[in-house]
Amino acid sequence: MRVPGRTSALAMMLALMLGTPGHAADTIRLAVQKTGTFSWELATIREAGLDKAANLSLEVTELASPEAGKIALRSGNADIMLSDWLWVSRERALGAKLTFYPYSSALGAVMVPAASPIKSLADLKGRKLAVGGGPIDKSWLLLQARMKQDGIDLKSDATIVYGAPPLIAAKALHGEMDASLNFWNFCAQLEAKGFRRLADIEEILPKLGAKGAVSAVGYVFDESWAAGHRDAVARFIAMTRKAKQLLVTSDAAWDKIAPLTGATDPMMLKTYRNRYRDGIPRRSITDEEADARVLYRVLAEIGGRDLVGPAAELDPGTFYHAVPGD
Repeated sequence: MRVPGRTSALAMMLALMLGTPGHAADTIRLAVQKTGTFSWELATIREAGLDKAANLSLEVTELASPEAGKIALRSGNADIMLSDWLWVSRERALGAKLTFYPYSSALGAVMVPAASPIKSLADLKGRKLAVGGGPIDKSWLLLQARMKQDGIDLKSDATIVYGAPPLIAAKALHGEMDASLNFWNFCAQLEAKGFRRLADIEEILPKLGAKGAVSAVGYVFDESWAAGHRDAVARFIAMTRKAKQLLVTSDAAWDKIAPLTGATDPMMLKTYRNRYRDGIPRRSITDEEADARVLYRVLAEIGGRDLVGPAAELDPGTFYHAVPGD
C-alpha cells in the first residue's frame, strides 16, 4: 500500500542530508597577487574543474602586492598566500606560527643585452647593475655572497640601482643599465626579447652549499589553521600538483591562460611556459628544508637582522610536511 507523502518526505530527507556540512565543499580563502603566477595556476584549476574534484571552494581575493597578502594572512582574512620561507621563519621567530609548502623554485637571473661585452659575473665590476626588489632581495643577497667568494664586493665594485621589478625590466629594454637582476618572469620577458642570461641564481646555489633546486616561493598558512583543516590542506596540495602537471604536459592549457600572463607574442608565452616548468618543485620536503637551512645562514650573514630578524637559524617548523616522508 502506497503511503501518501512518503516519496516527497524521502526526497526532502535526502536533500537535507546532502546539504549538511559533511557533504559541503571545504572553503579555502586565498590572497592572490593579481599579476602573479599563482593566478595562472588558479585559472588552470578552475578550467579543469580540479577544485570541484577536490571538493574545495576557493574564495580568491586579488591584491595589488605581496605585502597586502601578508597583511591579509596575518589579520585572519585569508587562509593561504604565496611568500618565501625566509619571511615565514622570521615571522615564527617573532611569534607567528606560520608554515610553508613549496610552490616554485624559479629564481631570477642576471640579464644582459645580446651584444653586451659582459661575459661573466666578474665583468660586472665597474658596471651599472639594476636590482629588482630592493637591497634585501634574496637573489641579490645570494649573488653578493657568491661574488664575495671571488673577492668581489658588488655593492662597492659596481653601481647599484634598485627599483620595482616591472620598472627595472622596462629600463633594461631601453638600455639604461649594463645588466639587471630581476624576478624570473621579468627575466623571461627580456629573454623573449633577445636578452642573454649571464647567470641564473639557481646556478650559483651549489657554490653556496645547496645540493639542489630550492623553492624560493611557497604556499604559506598558519600551522594551527592547517592542524584544524589537515584533510582540506592535503586536498589543496594534491589539487595544485595536478594543476602543475597539467601545465607541464599541455601546451593547450597555456593557450587558455595566455591573457593572464601578459605575454605579447607566442615567443614570450613559450619562454614563460618553459621557465615555469623548470621551476616546479620535484624534491622531497626534507631535502628542500635542508638546503634552505644552509642558504638561510648565508642570507643571515649578508642581510643581517633587517632580513631575518632575531633568529640566526631557520626555524624548525618553517616547512610543512603534508605526509610523513614527504
